[in-house]
Amino acid sequence: MYAVVRLNSFDPIKLAGSPALEQFDQIHRTQPGYVGTIVVDLQAGRRLVLNLWESAEHSAAALSVVGPEVGRLLEPLMSHPSELVGAGTVISTDLVPSP
Repeated sequence: MYAVVRLNSFDPIKLAGSPALEQFDQIHRTQPGYVGTIVVDLQAGRRLVLNLWESAEHSAAALSVVGPEVGRLLEPLMSHPSELVGAGTVISTDLVPSP
């Protein structure tokens, strides 16, 4: 499994009531090799986002579709550009599925 970690900063006013984030999430979910996303609310519009992929190749291939959608759907809602924290192979996880 492969992970990409980003720090996204949204304008809370622009984000409130906008369907764009859900539209983006739906596009993301349909990409081959997509495993899931964990989003942590850091308050004041900041979110830590962990995207999980089957492989680095799946993540890279999805960029051709997801990249333009970031510009179209997410950037208008952001207060700062998305910041790549890091990416790499997942070496450990103990996630338990929700009931």
